[in-house]
Amino acid sequence: MAAGFKMVEPLEYYRKFLKENCRPDGRELGEFRTTTLNIGSITTADGSALVKLGNTTVVCGIKVEFATPTVDASNKGYIVPNVDLPPLCSSRFRPGPPSEQAQAASQFIYDVIENSQIIQKEDLCIEKGKLAWVVYCDMVCLDYDGNLLDACIIALLAALKNVQLPAVSISEETGLAEVNMNQKNQLNIRKHPVATSFAIFDDTIFIVDPTAEEETLASGMATIVIDEEDRLCAVHKPGGSGLSSEKLQDCIVRAQTRHREVHKLLTEVMKSVTPTINVK
Repeated sequence: MAAGFKMVEPLEYYRKFLKENCRPDGRELGEFRTTTLNIGSITTADGSALVKLGNTTVVCGIKVEFATPTVDASNKGYIVPNVDLPPLCSSRFRPGPPSEQAQAASQFIYDVIENSQIIQKEDLCIEKGKLAWVVYCDMVCLDYDGNLLDACIIALLAALKNVQLPAVSISEETGLAEVNMNQKNQLNIRKHPVATSFAIFDDTIFIVDPTAEEETLASGMATIVIDEEDRLCAVHKPGGSGLSSEKLQDCIVRAQTRHREVHKLLTEVMKSVTPTINVK
């Protein structure tokens, strides 16, 4: 009976649960799914992390290369994020060029990197005007069940913290780069932003960490990004129901709590896998 009602009137089915301050999967409105994190599992990458947020699974691989700085930013390197939503992660995605959602996610990640200053591009400069690092951050969704952005930010941050760069200098005699693979340095991660996404129902009910089904039924979405100093780094509101200042403040408070949860997880995992190395 319940299954038939859910199929015919899925939104009404959800509303019956929301009125009782719970969800069909048993979670409370402000409760996240179980979050797991694995770091350094891709040996061919310079840094990597795999995040599972419920069923949603995202892997982030980092590759670094040499590049020549631009004339107007001669003391800066590059950070290039990309989010891929292949057909294997969900039947909603098709082969071919990046979907609109994938492009929007890539732009969101880029904006978070810029606004939060996870890494300052000056730290990626090796020799002013001559040589810099370009950091490619590729996030691939392996299983899509909602809340892609939260999973991507965790995977990105963990993968960046997993990167070990060799020491590089410019030879005065030849002008070529000399790489010392025996001396490795971590990236200087200056900030640790964490995203918290909300689905909005009937303009008034906010639930965190929505599943793909909840995203489809919701009247709006919102993502809040907070760093370790409780500084607001980004607000992503792609249309739909409005977000009052009072509701925004409630979301920020929940996002601050979520940041502490994720930061604790990240710290514990990093301690278990990271050897003692220098910080660039």
